[in-house]
Parts: sequence; C-alpha cells; structure tokens
Amino acid sequence: MTDASFHDVRFPTDIARGAIGGPFRNTEVVTLASGHEQRNSRWAHSRRKYNVGYGMKTLDDLYLVTSFFEQRRGKLYGFRFRDPLDHKSCNPGETISALDQPIGVGDGAAGSFPLRKTYGSGAVSYARSIGKPVSGTTLIAIGGVQQVLDTDFSLNFTAGSVQFLPGHIPPAGDVVTAGFEFDVPVRFDVDEISVNLKAFQSGDIPSIPLVEILI
Repeated sequence: MTDASFHDVRFPTDIARGAIGGPFRNTEVVTLASGHEQRNSRWAHSRRKYNVGYGMKTLDDLYLVTSFFEQRRGKLYGFRFRDPLDHKSCNPGETISALDQPIGVGDGAAGSFPLRKTYGSGAVSYARSIGKPVSGTTLIAIGGVQQVLDTDFSLNFTAGSVQFLPGHIPPAGDVVTAGFEFDVPVRFDVDEISVNLKAFQSGDIPSIPLVEILI
C-alpha cells in the first residue's frame, strides 16, 4: 500500500554526506530528594535528526535543496535519506552478506518477515525496524542458504518486509537472515528556508533540519 504522505525519492546523496546528526531518544529523568534518579524511556524506539545545511558548499547545492524542499511542500511529505554513517546491515567498511542480520525463525507456516537491524547482543541489544530498504541490495538466506528474489521470495521496498513464495516457506527452526542497504524515512522539520546569500558565500551555513518519521 502506498503512503500518500510519503514521496519515495531520496534526498541528494552528495549533500547528505556532509550532514550532521544521529539518533535521539526521549528519556524522562526524575531526581529524588536523596539525589538518586528514576529514569523512564517514553519511546520504544529512537528517532534520528539531521541538519543538511552543513552539506551545502555552493549556490547550486542550495538551489537543489530549495527545489527539493518545495517539491516536498516543507514538512508535508516525507522522503528517503541516506545516513552517511549507518545505511547498511553490516559495519560501514564491510560488504553486505545474506547472513548479516537475523530477522526471524521459521515455523513451517509463517511466510512474512519484517526487515530489522540489531545493535549489540544479549539482553541489552536493540532491534530497529527497517522500513525503507534500497532496491537491488537485499539478500536473504534460510538456514544459511541464500534465496533468490522473485523465485523464493518477494520484497516490499516501501514497507521493508520479506514475503516467501508458496513452496519456499522457511521450515520450522531455520533462522531467516538478511543483508541490505537502507534509507531513513524523514521529513523537513521546518516550513521555511531562510538564507542570507551574502553570509552563505562567506561560509555561514543555513540550518535545514530533518527528522525521522515512523512508518
């Protein structure tokens, strides 16, 4: 199903490389009279924030971002963003493998598995849902055996889920793994871009924030 509030286009990659940002969470901290703290996470999942102003070096870059902003109508429509640090199922310097990330265990009946990326291991690990995989990069394995796209499985690139085709359902007990590149679904976090061209040419970077949206 297509999300009418999301445009399936990627923010200009060259400008994204110069952006700053990363994950943030919403933790409530209450300091007791004794000085001890009680901490509670108000969100189950982190979100990401970026500022793409730092990636713009020329007036042509600025015009490109302004055009992209206008097409998205400011905050109105979401879009894809390639996080320069974290856009693969493996470490940044490694090559994607079908064995990178466990995404489920077969029971002989379930055929649909959402993509996810796990950070860390054990009880404190965090599993992040991957809703915007990049077309042509996703590899899938069952029990360590790589599967074939459109023969063994199909992939929903707009929602990030793997659907195994009839006759190829993962057997009970077999681990399903995946490797992929992915984008972050974001939107502009402002409804205006304010630039002093004279200052921009002198090195004053405009602030153009993006924020991750949950899909």
